[in-house]
Amino acid sequence: MPRFNPRLVMFSSMGLELGLSVIVGLLLGSSLDRFFGTGPWMLIIFTASGIAAGYRSVYRLLKRLQQEDAATPLTHDFDSKT
Repeated sequence: MPRFNPRLVMFSSMGLELGLSVIVGLLLGSSLDRFFGTGPWMLIIFTASGIAAGYRSVYRLLKRLQQEDAATPLTHDFDSKT
C-alpha cells in the first residue's frame, strides 16, 4: 500500500486555490455589476483581484515548500538498489 504524502495534497490544493479565487472574484464582480448597474467595471476589478489573490496564495505555498525543503536534509541513498 502506498504511503500518504502530504505534499501531494499541498500541490493539488494549489490549483484549487487559484481557480476558486478567480471564480469567486468573477461571481462577486458580476453580482455587484448587476446590483449597481455599473457595466463591466466591477467584474474587471474583482476578477483581477481574484487572480492576484490566487497567485499570491500559490506563491506563499511554494515559498513554504521551499523553506521546508531547505530545512530537511536529503536522506535517500541514490546508490542503493531499493
